Amino acid sequence: MIFERYEIATSRIREIINEDTVSEPFKSFFCKASEFICKIDDLNSIIKSGEINDFSLDRLKELNKSLFEEIYSENYEESFANPEYAVKTLGEEYGKILCYIYTKNRGMIRNVYMGRLEEVVLQMELFTQIYNYFEDVEQLEYDNVYETVYSYEKDNTEIFTDLMIEDRINPDNKFAVDIVMNSDLNDLRYLYKYGEHVGFNELKMAEFLNSLSQEEIDRLAKVYTEGYRIGFINTGKDISKKGTVDIRYSLGFERIIRSAIFNFKKMGLEPVIYQVGYTTTSPNRQYAYDHRYDDALYLDKAYIKRKLEVSRHAYESRKQLAGKMAGPAVIEIFGETPFEPENKKQAYALSEEQQKLKSEYITEYQTMVQEYIKGDERSFTIIAFPIPEFGDDFEQMFKETVKINTLDSEIYGKVQQNIIDALDQAEYVKVLGKGDNKTNMKVQMHDLKNPLKETNFENCLADVNIPLGEVFTSPKLKGTEGILHVSQVYLNDLKYNDLQITFEDGKIKDYTCKNFDTEEENKKFIKQNVMFNHETLPIGEFAIGTNTTAYMVAKKYHVVYKLPILIVEKMGPHFAVGDTCYSFEEDIKTYNPDGKEIVARENEVSALRKTDIKKAYFGCHTDITMPYDELGEITAVRKDGSEITIIKDGRFVLEGTELLNEPLEEI
Repeated sequence: MIFERYEIATSRIREIINEDTVSEPFKSFFCKASEFICKIDDLNSIIKSGEINDFSLDRLKELNKSLFEEIYSENYEESFANPEYAVKTLGEEYGKILCYIYTKNRGMIRNVYMGRLEEVVLQMELFTQIYNYFEDVEQLEYDNVYETVYSYEKDNTEIFTDLMIEDRINPDNKFAVDIVMNSDLNDLRYLYKYGEHVGFNELKMAEFLNSLSQEEIDRLAKVYTEGYRIGFINTGKDISKKGTVDIRYSLGFERIIRSAIFNFKKMGLEPVIYQVGYTTTSPNRQYAYDHRYDDALYLDKAYIKRKLEVSRHAYESRKQLAGKMAGPAVIEIFGETPFEPENKKQAYALSEEQQKLKSEYITEYQTMVQEYIKGDERSFTIIAFPIPEFGDDFEQMFKETVKINTLDSEIYGKVQQNIIDALDQAEYVKVLGKGDNKTNMKVQMHDLKNPLKETNFENCLADVNIPLGEVFTSPKLKGTEGILHVSQVYLNDLKYNDLQITFEDGKIKDYTCKNFDTEEENKKFIKQNVMFNHETLPIGEFAIGTNTTAYMVAKKYHVVYKLPILIVEKMGPHFAVGDTCYSFEEDIKTYNPDGKEIVARENEVSALRKTDIKKAYFGCHTDITMPYDELGEITAVRKDGSEITIIKDGRFVLEGTELLNEPLEEI
């Protein structure tokens, strides 16, 4: 049936190219979109026949380029995938929604490679239905076009959501696993089997890893997988109850992933690699940024209700599979050229009501997932490596990163324990900036009922969160107040200039930055990308980073702005806004290596889970780090007013932390 519908749809779309039933400027749009779909049909033919397996590397590069070149930066200005161009060409009324249709069509690339014709057919049928409206201009009404798109998204939610959840937890879906385990990884043609954009980073990363010995690859994989295994041990969770691991990585890292899969299998875990699990560096980050809120077109209460219903049904019908999921094992990348986005008024944006709806949906969905993939039974690990876009020093930086990722946990554990012992005497901690940095924060600590057996801070070493190098807590919100200021910081790959956030009773009261010309634009930028459209967020974490080796390397190569938050958060004090580090796991007792229970696992907001879980979580956790050279002081203040200074003028001054200053002297 699907094949018949596919043939009917492609035949009809091929006819559109030569028809004159639609007037300009819409004719140009539908012809261009039809040509792309015909290209998808041709792609399906060479994949289905197996012809693509005989393509040379150069021919695969050309094919990949032909599929993605339209959204390359140099071509994007005159692409219907660009909302600015679409509105300019097609008008305000229809430009945005046709841009949405055009962008949705691009999802056919991945689905054809995966052999998922049903999703391709649904998109083709939507396209032809929209085209039919434009054939009769006199009868053309925006409401008809809109209702068709809305019905497509809502009515097919069951199909899309079911596939997404199936991919996430079922190890029998081996599309990506087969590529990793059964390809000749020395033959870089394997990269083009995913149906993703393959560029400089992916090719050069694979080439670089192919230059390493198997012993070196296995050593890198072991750091990654041992962190995962130790995470279960340190939190007292039984990994033997689990059967699958959610592996996430970027294309080019397949040699490490293959070795890691062997390690995970020894732990009794089968790999699950789903669509979102493997990524590539974007051919154009502005394109992705322009379409980040496309769901504003159809997001309403009815849609959210339907999506939650089908999600629950999908998980309920796979209850046993979900229960076997041990959690994510993630390899992150860093080194991309910094990106400062352009805010386009033509792009879809969520209304205030939609922002609230989406936030509520995220909370409800995450709560639902916790029922099936229980937080008190699963763990995770994250590690990061540079990519070739880093620059001429890439290979040296890769070696430095390996060094950072493998620092001695035993040595750092003792040093960090000295910091924790001092902080545990504090009623509150004051954090001050120096020079032009305006930071002046008072961070309220939880009371320790039994200091001999309890602590506020976790001694974070190299397990789930690699590399090692921080002590962190969930501070008490009431009494936590002040200004957090950072001259430059990168959060979720976006740069913020002079980011300043004001807190009152641990919650965001005001915020600004200097990215744009107007205060309105600056506030909107922060609200969308730091606060994820919430009206306010609490401080979920206060931490002191101790990995001065990473800081020294960053300064040496002048690349602080290119490092991921995973490393940057270890390079100075940081505050996270959003959920705590223990979200959904507050009731699990957690202990430091010294045997003390970490009691600061919740705050006044996350405690609301006991009465109204919708008010307890936000579905986000964004770390904002102050570099050592902007740091004037971190001091623990006891109830009697006496003080213990941890850091002064960017240097550790607490007895027992002298080791941490050694890398700083090399700068």
